[in-house]
Amino acid sequence: MHPSRTLSGTVPAVGGLVLAALAVPAAQAHHLLDINGLAPTVFNGLISGLAHPLIGPDHLLFLLALALLGLQRPRLVMVSLLSIGLLGSAAGLLWPNLPATETLLALTLMLEALVILGRLPAVLLVPAMALHGYALSAPVLGWSAMPLGSYLLGLLLSQGGLLLLSTTLLARVTRRLSQGGRRLLALALLGLGGLWALGLSPL
Repeated sequence: MHPSRTLSGTVPAVGGLVLAALAVPAAQAHHLLDINGLAPTVFNGLISGLAHPLIGPDHLLFLLALALLGLQRPRLVMVSLLSIGLLGSAAGLLWPNLPATETLLALTLMLEALVILGRLPAVLLVPAMALHGYALSAPVLGWSAMPLGSYLLGLLLSQGGLLLLSTTLLARVTRRLSQGGRRLLALALLGLGGLWALGLSPL
């Protein structure tokens, strides 16, 4: 495929990604049970854990953008990041209320973009993933053991599915991108992270 055709096909995708993400500021992402006013039961905890990574645009973009890294050992990376995320969630339950968490999450998108652009080492994604896991534990503080356990199970399944999607299926698509297309997507992620870090959303 000719690079110019690949790039021209990427531009609409970038525009759609940015517009969709900007429609919901990252700091305004809510917990599923809060939206529906549901009690923390075992079933509701599972559903909330499955849905939470999907309704948080910053977390969703962070996971999906991993497809742009061109990983050499995607399964190992997927399992490692999933484990790191769950450890971060456990840390959030033990030591909650980290200041400026939403701003830090937005900054992880900028960090990820710089990794994709080759300006920072990929190892920095490890603490970034831990921070995302930490943030996902905040809405369930104070829950009893059973709903909390089902929430963490749902979180494990949801994040595992997203990581599998980004490191395999989406990675096959992004491998066809030209360097210009990959750079354009990374710059879009960088700009979006910057806007969210400043608490801005033009839509």
